[in-house]
Amino acid sequence: MRQIGILGGTFDPPHLGHLLIAEQVKEALSLDEVWFIPTNEPPHKTNAMTPSKHRVIMLQKAIQGNDDFHIKTIELERAGKSYTIDTIKQLKRRYENVQFHFIIGADMVNYLDRWYQIDELIKHVQFVGVERPGYVCETSHPVTIVDIPLIDISSTDIRRRLKTNASIRYLTPSSVQQYIKEMNLYDT
Repeated sequence: MRQIGILGGTFDPPHLGHLLIAEQVKEALSLDEVWFIPTNEPPHKTNAMTPSKHRVIMLQKAIQGNDDFHIKTIELERAGKSYTIDTIKQLKRRYENVQFHFIIGADMVNYLDRWYQIDELIKHVQFVGVERPGYVCETSHPVTIVDIPLIDISSTDIRRRLKTNASIRYLTPSSVQQYIKEMNLYDT
C-alpha cells in the first residue's frame, strides 16, 4: 500500500516552511510522496488573495526538482468551501491502495475538535501534526506527531513584507520570488 502525505493550504505564497514540513514528514514516516493540495475556500479563514492559477504556478516552481512532491488541484476544481472530508473521500475513490497522511500544524491539531465531520474523517485518514512556534499539539483525536525543526515563516508575513518592500530572500524559493516579481503579485 502506498503511503501518501497531503499538505493542504492556500499557499499564498508557498514558502520554505511548507517545503520543510513536507520533506521532514516524508522522511520521518517513510512516505512515498507528498501531495500539495491548494484550497479554493478554506473553511477556517478568509479566501486566498491571489488567483488559484498563480498559486498553482508558484507551487510548481517551489517543488520543482523534488520528484516526490506533487500538486493535486482537486479542491480548486470544486466550488465553495473546501472541507477535508470531501477531499479525502474523493481521493479515496480515485486512488485505491493508498493510505493518506494529512499533515497539519499544531495550531490545526488543537482545532481538530471543531473540524467538519471529524469523527468520520479520522476513519479515512491518519493525521500528522507538526509543531509550530507558539503552539503545542494537544488533542483527544489520534494524531501522529512528527518532530521537525521549528521555522517561523508564514505566507501572511511574506505578503506583509512584500507590501512594505522588505526582503523575502530565504523565506521562499528564488523561483517563487522571481514569479511574484514578474507577475507583480502582492503589490510588489
